[in-house]
Amino acid sequence: MKTNKSVLGVVALVTGIAVMLLLPLARTQNPDEIMPDASAAKAKAILQQAIDALGGATYLNVHNSDCTGRFAQFQHSGEIGGYIELREYREMPDKNRVEYDPKALIVDLYAGDKGWTLDRSGVSELPAADMTDYHEQLKMQMGYVLRNRMNDRGLFFRYGGSDVVDLKEADWVEIGEQGRNLRIAVGRSDHLPIRSVLLQRDPKTGENSERSTFYTSYHLIDGIQTPFRESRFLTGRQVYQVFWESCGYNVDLPADFFTRASLEQRFSQEHGKNQKKK
Repeated sequence: MKTNKSVLGVVALVTGIAVMLLLPLARTQNPDEIMPDASAAKAKAILQQAIDALGGATYLNVHNSDCTGRFAQFQHSGEIGGYIELREYREMPDKNRVEYDPKALIVDLYAGDKGWTLDRSGVSELPAADMTDYHEQLKMQMGYVLRNRMNDRGLFFRYGGSDVVDLKEADWVEIGEQGRNLRIAVGRSDHLPIRSVLLQRDPKTGENSERSTFYTSYHLIDGIQTPFRESRFLTGRQVYQVFWESCGYNVDLPADFFTRASLEQRFSQEHGKNQKKK
């Protein structure tokens, strides 16, 4: 019996389409069907790929950083409040100094459990609420977790499934502890973080907040892949955007750079210049 070639062609075409449609289903793994230990292992393996892509041992062992760029806050209406020059210094694991103008006349400085602010009236301690918020965010900040908490027994790790994030194929990883949950989207092709989402519950009010950070425009600086554009959203509303123009790692900084004395010296120098002008 002769078989119509056109019929065979249609059958082959339909079969091919069916196979193509089924292949993604076969490759996609439902995260809810994975046993907890296997899910944690898969999550850690993806995070290790991210660490390797970011710079491996160089990324993990970086001592400090110095980045300069432009910073913009967004108003509640969604409009940009204007760009200002920004310089941010970090010393791992918990020191941060942010200078908000070229002359460094406005500075916020966090050093462990202490913090100060410098403005045109002098140096003062940062409010307790600001310090609490800083430490709560730091505990689950992506870089801090990757460098310091991968073996923390107080955290749980879970594979969150595959997704398309910012037009890129990605895998979600969930990292959590009581009252806090950090989700990181890692690109499948380059293994670089695309987005981090921190879900946090206020212990006083019981309300949940969501802080999302988008990472784009990576540049290789001193052996470390650095996102030159960061955008922050708070519960769906954009609150700031940073365009980094330069970054350096393991730079030489004064020994007292992250102290109140350094801010008081900076104020004294600027106050002296103003006195001379008069």
